[in-house]
Amino acid sequence: MADYPTSFDKDDLLKCARGELFGPGNAQLPAPPMLMMDRITDISADRGEFGKGHVVAEFDITPDLWFFECHFPGNPIMPGCLGLDGLWQLTGFNLGWRGMPGKGMAMGVGEVKLKGMVKPDRTMLTYHVDFTRIIDRKLKLGVANGKVFADGEEIYEVKDMKVGLAAE
Repeated sequence: MADYPTSFDKDDLLKCARGELFGPGNAQLPAPPMLMMDRITDISADRGEFGKGHVVAEFDITPDLWFFECHFPGNPIMPGCLGLDGLWQLTGFNLGWRGMPGKGMAMGVGEVKLKGMVKPDRTMLTYHVDFTRIIDRKLKLGVANGKVFADGEEIYEVKDMKVGLAAE
């Protein structure tokens, strides 16, 4: 297990996007505007609903976010796929945080339920990722369930999302 903190601010997340946090060739977050969180408030390898690790993160919602202008003109809504991507980003981040080497890639999701929308009047998304399985062999794979809350209201739920890390 690598020796990283259990919370990260925006500067830390940008270091990860540049490949500076976990080292060259290892897990990276996307750069803005595709970075779907502003801070990670808690991360572990042995806590969460299943005792196999978790991540909690937040994303500040403002009316000037890039996707509101184009999705949809006159009826701005954050695309649901961006919330799912945020959960995938956090799943991969947790694998890198654990010290697992390789570049991250989303590998699927078993089930997605969209129960609400993110409109410009929302103020914060909170992501919760709970790992159900970690595979640490040649293939590094995290399997997790996730939820997204908008101002405390659960709006997305996913089961069996998979993120892998692979050497080039």
